[in-house]
Amino acid sequence: MRGRELVGLNLRRLRVERDISQERLAFDSGVDRSYLGGMERGEENPTVDILDRLATTLAVSIAELFAATGDDISKGLKRGRKPARH
Repeated sequence: MRGRELVGLNLRRLRVERDISQERLAFDSGVDRSYLGGMERGEENPTVDILDRLATTLAVSIAELFAATGDDISKGLKRGRKPARH
C-alpha cells in the first residue's frame, strides 16, 4: 500500500471512530473539505503541516496517521454520506 493510501485510510478510520463528519474535521482543522476527501481517497499529497493540523484536531500523534496494521483497515468503514438527522 502506498503511503498516501495508508494516511488516507488511517485518517478516515480515526474520523469515523470519533463520529466526526468530513465537514466538521475540515472546518476544525482549517482544511478544505474536498481536499480532505481527496486525502481520504489517497488522491492528494498533503504537507506535513496539514497532517499536523489534522492529527491535532483528531487528538492523535502525527505518527498515528502513518501506522500500519496487519488488518485491512478499509474493511468495515461505511462508504458515502451519513443519513440526515431529523
